[in-house]
Amino acid sequence: MDKEPPDSVPSAPIPSGPSPFGPRAFQLVLLRRMADFQPSLVEDARRELGASIADMREANRRWQAMVRAPRGRGAAARYRSVLGEPESRTRRRIGDLECDALLWPVPLWPDLRFEVLTAPGRGGAVWNEWLVRAPGAPGPELRTAADLRPWSCTVDEVARAFPPARPLEGSAPTRWRLAFTLPDGQPCVAEFTWGLLQRLV
Repeated sequence: MDKEPPDSVPSAPIPSGPSPFGPRAFQLVLLRRMADFQPSLVEDARRELGASIADMREANRRWQAMVRAPRGRGAAARYRSVLGEPESRTRRRIGDLECDALLWPVPLWPDLRFEVLTAPGRGGAVWNEWLVRAPGAPGPELRTAADLRPWSCTVDEVARAFPPARPLEGSAPTRWRLAFTLPDGQPCVAEFTWGLLQRLV
């Protein structure tokens, strides 16, 4: 008499770990910081990336965990691990100090680059990290308040267009503010996140 075959036991699914944290997730981190100012623009950009609100929150949570890890990578190494090797690297002098400017493309903003300024050397300390205009890309003409549209320009572009601009303390990390006067005499304060204009206060 043949023995009955043993009951088949379905194999348990192999748990999948979190997806690699790469350029897409990093762009969600940038958007998460901008959502307080421009929720509709952020929503459009998030959909362009095919990401949900939960995806954006999770990307920000993972980024903050990397930043705050007690034995995590240094800031410059962290950007390389997330974004790959920079598109370009340039030695720059700011006052009496020399630094390296590392640039990475940001697909959501093709005419911009994410710039990290570091002390000379591969393991140098990070001095600044923000969005700038890509080399060779034409910047906007900034003459009036109407030209200062959200996401249209960067900190350095506004500062050059309306001298003498005065930097003010930002309301949170990754935020900057500039005080300046328009040609018609109107005083303005512009607020930026990751170096990109969000609003006039």
